[in-house]
Amino acid sequence: MKFGIRFIDYLGSIRERVELTVLAEQAGFEYVWYPHDTFMHNTWVLTSAAAASTSKIKIGSVGTNPFTTNPAEIATYIASLDELSNGRAVLGLGLHTHKMVEWTGTDASHSIQATREATEIIRALLRGEVVDYQGDQFQWTDQCYLRFKPLRYEIPVYICAFGPEYLALSGEIGDGSLPMITPPESASYMVPAISKGAIAIGRDPKEVDISGCAWLSLSADPAAPTDILRQMISYFGWGLEAEALKTIGLTPQDFAPIKALIDAGEYQRAKDSVTQEMCQLALTGTPKQVIAQIERLADQGITQVNLGGPIGPDPKEAIRLMGEQVIPYFQG
Repeated sequence: MKFGIRFIDYLGSIRERVELTVLAEQAGFEYVWYPHDTFMHNTWVLTSAAAASTSKIKIGSVGTNPFTTNPAEIATYIASLDELSNGRAVLGLGLHTHKMVEWTGTDASHSIQATREATEIIRALLRGEVVDYQGDQFQWTDQCYLRFKPLRYEIPVYICAFGPEYLALSGEIGDGSLPMITPPESASYMVPAISKGAIAIGRDPKEVDISGCAWLSLSADPAAPTDILRQMISYFGWGLEAEALKTIGLTPQDFAPIKALIDAGEYQRAKDSVTQEMCQLALTGTPKQVIAQIERLADQGITQVNLGGPIGPDPKEAIRLMGEQVIPYFQG
């Protein structure tokens, strides 16, 4: 099992999250990821700051989409980050949800084809090719090529996807896949969909690093408060996949009253409305409990656990516990 960590906007300022990244590297995490969400802090600044402050950890943005950002900009970004980090860049290309893109009046209904074409374009640019590309979503001229030499001609591309067809695409074309395994039980739905895409083109599914993003609330105290986890669930729970929620007996409709409170600005009431059943969306508990939950993910085919959400009531303590107890357990 490989270990990644995902630092969302709610964990603090850019400087604070870079500090957490330094701690994550010291704790033994192999990857750090930052969600590239519309109207949140720009992850290209974050990843650059992280690259300058670390030396080993691989660095990527998740949900970098080809709608609000052209593949030309994505390619120059990831090549520049790779140079700055001395070959530690990874790209999480795709979408978390159509909604965030559609806020800007952009039609994201062709997300699967756009992601496929953007992946082809970015890889060709990194190889130093002239990308005179004529696709369904992108039409480029013979002036489309990098004006500098990348440090690496091949940078890992992880496909950020949801839904059976999109997940299958990640298994077909991705060096890795970035499914949201919220709840963790939904890995039983995500992994086969990803593997199906790989098998369809004669690819060994084991070639795909399945980096499942699981929300985490870790503490040495079994009775630690879960306020920050409930805040996360109240804000994001309504947008999770129906098929994923079904694995723990929930539906998107269960979150409708909470979503109404969020829309009305009633954030405290929304958080208070999150049920204990909804808290099953995350990995929770002490190091021993979290180890058991990660073991189940490994059994279901997750090859990189990508820990996100609140991390814990005290994120620094949670990272320390991961480094002292959880990661060494799996390395041993």
